[in-house]
Amino acid sequence: MPIRQTAFLFDLDGTLVDSVYQHVLAWHEALVAEGIELSVWRIHRRIGMSGGLFTNMLLRETGLTIEPDRIERLRQLHAEAYNKRSESIRPLPGARELLAYLSEAGMPWAIATSGRMETAGPVIRNLGVDPEKVPVITRDKVRYAKPDPDLFIAAAEALGHPIENTCVVGDSIWDMLAARRAGALGVGLLSGGYGEDELVRASAYRVYQDPADLLNHIDEVGRKL
Repeated sequence: MPIRQTAFLFDLDGTLVDSVYQHVLAWHEALVAEGIELSVWRIHRRIGMSGGLFTNMLLRETGLTIEPDRIERLRQLHAEAYNKRSESIRPLPGARELLAYLSEAGMPWAIATSGRMETAGPVIRNLGVDPEKVPVITRDKVRYAKPDPDLFIAAAEALGHPIENTCVVGDSIWDMLAARRAGALGVGLLSGGYGEDELVRASAYRVYQDPADLLNHIDEVGRKL
């Protein structure tokens, strides 16, 4: 049986678009609106996991009661606050070029994000990606989000590609943990604020600065230049 080419599964925030800190500030605004005081740095450490798990962990840290209604209010407040900031979000250096290179080379790729389409949609369009032509798996489409592997497994299935022959590209430890649980190869980017040591400990096979740096070293992760 011939060896199949590598497929690439990309996280969105902090991986393809420079949106991590907009998410942090949006969550901070949502928490303040609910009367919850939490340091911004603690919020940043949770970006990349699903919104529901994110709010559960944050509320546990504050010692407050976790109620479904409150979690849903926080989710809605975050979405509203984030969408107000979405126009300022830009693709990370080399993101468009990397995706264009893979497409021109016939390398399959998809996007898998813990965000819901209500917040991810405008950013994906700004990236120049058409969800009608490229598989985009959002939180709405799976039962569990990162660090569970469901998003990446669904993305591989949408490409018709075996998950064990995919390269998951992400900026957070949650991406790397989800990749490991899915049986995929994890490649970390520093553009989301996590350090190289953290990503490697979470099972990143290689770590690069940003999409531009990954494109310059694409031969190291499954594609000859």
